[in-house]
Amino acid sequence: MLDMWEYNVISVIMDKQELLKRYRVWHYDPYHYCLMILLERYIGFLENLESVGDVLAESRGGKEDLRLKKSFERLYNEGSGYVSAERFHKSLTSSQLKVKNKGNNISGLQIADLLAHPSRLHMIKAFKLHDIEYKDKFAADIIDVLKSKYIKRVNQVDGWGIKKLP
Repeated sequence: MLDMWEYNVISVIMDKQELLKRYRVWHYDPYHYCLMILLERYIGFLENLESVGDVLAESRGGKEDLRLKKSFERLYNEGSGYVSAERFHKSLTSSQLKVKNKGNNISGLQIADLLAHPSRLHMIKAFKLHDIEYKDKFAADIIDVLKSKYIKRVNQVDGWGIKKLP
């Protein structure tokens, strides 16, 4: 089914230790930095389709959810280093991040959960972070599907559909 359904994937992987070594004074929570990178690519993707979209995140808990919503709101109102606030406004249908619990059994969040670990394995191998082999046949099958689902720009996945930070 994952191969038949129409959807696109943007995945980000981060080496937190490398981030801390490279940037001693860092003004982003790593999770919020990933949100910014994901949103920048999502905005570009929507613009290429001349479309609009919405953003839904899985809940991490009360305080974390509030902080993530504030980060989203700040990006929406101020933009990022690469995407202006005006572009956020034109591309996103809401100025508010929607956050739902896993228990709500929302299809998109369930699919994202299913794809997350195989996508991580694919990026570890693609970016040569570790020498790994896919021992899990299910994950290997999902990785094969993911390769056709990552967004591309000028037929390039790296930097668009998959992104390594920093």
